[in-house]
Amino acid sequence: MCWAIKTGEWLHQSLPIKIKKHGHPSQSIFRYGLDYLLSLVTDLDFKHSEFFLPLQFLSCT
Repeated sequence: MCWAIKTGEWLHQSLPIKIKKHGHPSQSIFRYGLDYLLSLVTDLDFKHSEFFLPLQFLSCT
């Protein structure tokens, strides 16, 4: 759970979450990070180089 939040915050700094018309974000920081981590794990054959970026970031936590 902590990894998803930390990854979501890290992603939000480089590519912010879109804000909808009513003022709320389109997804939470947790969901943003979780979706990214899941996409890396499920497509590990194709994204093996991207897999190490969040691991380097998360190794400091």
